[in-house]
Amino acid sequence: MKQKKCPLQCIKSMIYIQEGIMGYKETYNEWLNDPYFDEKTKEELRGIAGDEKEIEDRFYRDLEFGTAGLRGIIGAGTNRMNVYTVRKATQGLANYINKVNKGGQGVAISYDSRHMSPEFADEAALCLAANGIKAYVFESLRPTPVLSFAVRYLKAAAGINITASHNPKEYNGYKVYWEDGAQITPPHDTGIMDEVRAVKDFSEVRTMDKAEAEKKGLYITIGKDVDDAYDKEVRSVVIHQDCIDKVGKDIKIVYNPLHGTGNIPVRRVLKELGFPNVYVVPEQEKPDGDFPSVSYPNPENPEAFVLGEKLAKEIGADLILATDPDADRLGVHVLDSKTGEYHALTGNMSGCLIGYYILSQKLAVNGSLPKDGAFIRSIVTTNMADAIAAYFHVQLIEVLTGFKWIGQKILEFEKTGKGTYLFGMEESYGCLPGTYARDKDAVAASMVLCEAAAYYKTRNMTLWDAMLEMYEKFGYYRDEVSSVTLAGKEGIEKIGAIMEELRNNAPAKVGAYTVEKIRDYEKDTIRDLATNEVQPTGLPKSNVLYYELSDGAWLCIRPSGTEPKIKFYFGVRGSSMEDALKQEKEMKEALDALVKPLI
Repeated sequence: MKQKKCPLQCIKSMIYIQEGIMGYKETYNEWLNDPYFDEKTKEELRGIAGDEKEIEDRFYRDLEFGTAGLRGIIGAGTNRMNVYTVRKATQGLANYINKVNKGGQGVAISYDSRHMSPEFADEAALCLAANGIKAYVFESLRPTPVLSFAVRYLKAAAGINITASHNPKEYNGYKVYWEDGAQITPPHDTGIMDEVRAVKDFSEVRTMDKAEAEKKGLYITIGKDVDDAYDKEVRSVVIHQDCIDKVGKDIKIVYNPLHGTGNIPVRRVLKELGFPNVYVVPEQEKPDGDFPSVSYPNPENPEAFVLGEKLAKEIGADLILATDPDADRLGVHVLDSKTGEYHALTGNMSGCLIGYYILSQKLAVNGSLPKDGAFIRSIVTTNMADAIAAYFHVQLIEVLTGFKWIGQKILEFEKTGKGTYLFGMEESYGCLPGTYARDKDAVAASMVLCEAAAYYKTRNMTLWDAMLEMYEKFGYYRDEVSSVTLAGKEGIEKIGAIMEELRNNAPAKVGAYTVEKIRDYEKDTIRDLATNEVQPTGLPKSNVLYYELSDGAWLCIRPSGTEPKIKFYFGVRGSSMEDALKQEKEMKEALDALVKPLI
């Protein structure tokens, strides 16, 4: 075992940083002069000498280990993603795992196509190994849902996923999962965070040589066996293989992995099921941490579909799929056969389309749905989900933003024997059609949407026709999210000030809509403005404000947990598409009028 000792000045430096005694400039100089830090790191830091704002941003705080783990810009500094922050986080995680006597179960580790992802994965693995904990490391990049599955499959104590999901290329991240396969929730989240904060100096951070770890059986490479087991579970979700067998060969699919992890697993599952005509966008096929074809590797971004739509029109595709770099989010464009154009589906639209398909066809095939069946959505997801759940007489359950809360509900169902998971979704282009994993799964979502396309094709319908049919049945829901980026120390302070202003001085109206109820998840209150009655939200505390508006509209405001942004979500329901679009436009204008004075 190799444990790199930290000189006394380095120990003092970390203690001073955490206690707020030392200023950012002093910390910067410590990193420049301390022999603990490697020469490449120091060279990078020398390159910003004289740039006070950059130095401050890199060193004014430690990169926060929150409930989603770490996420930040790659680079040298305490407020950056680098080998030192990754090691420190892993030491805290190892301490917690050993504290709760689960060290013998091991930890599964995966990574995506971002810069430094393989290196960070190895740093985490070797820190765990030095603490006597086996690390099961994937041989190459893998999607997030495969890691979630692997934790359960290997019966590991935890999982680490090195990814920044859909963030820009400058970012990377470190997500922690617990043994149920979901990202950490209480009590483990606070327990792990406490242990990470308790690492007061770098001398406490252990590591060892990779060859030694492998020899001792503490670094184990995994791959095909887990992939095959995951693939089998995903394919078990299929309801209408008969429809795929009948028309799968007639459906043309364009797929865009966005330079990430989805290319192999998505193509594999579609081919095995009977969709031979999958055309991958060549410019966006290969893994590349620079994401050269887009400025922002997010399937929510229209830019991500430019090349795919060009290819789709050339070959006459029925639908276009795009997954984000870690393949947990799915973007979809579907063909309108009447106009020949492609319609973009938001995450709310595609999630409801998949959810409705699963519930309707399970009902058709089985004759009934479980009496304790549940459709789970986050609080910022469309109310169309509520209408679907009501139509099928299943329970609609709201959870906080973050798919881990959906995973927590699945675990609760398993432990209590009460509740049957049918489907879960978030507005942020994520859903899960089964319980084999506990995070959103764009591989499975791609498969189910293609299956649905085959089913509707046997009824002479497109997916766009199916979407319009749902609107006619449930109402024309329009849901949007906008955000304001406020980076750096000042940005964090500004976001906090905006939330406090809205919390203390809530509007009585948002445009033409009256605020009827205010949910403050930080205070755990729902206040009825007509009666002044107050009741609890029933959910964990979170810095989120939610306004229930007249005519079924709503507005929700929350700081992003993964980016320096404050997000504004809203939804309206119209009697027709024209009416819904009109309401959407008016709500955007009202939101601008509310927000601009605060920025």
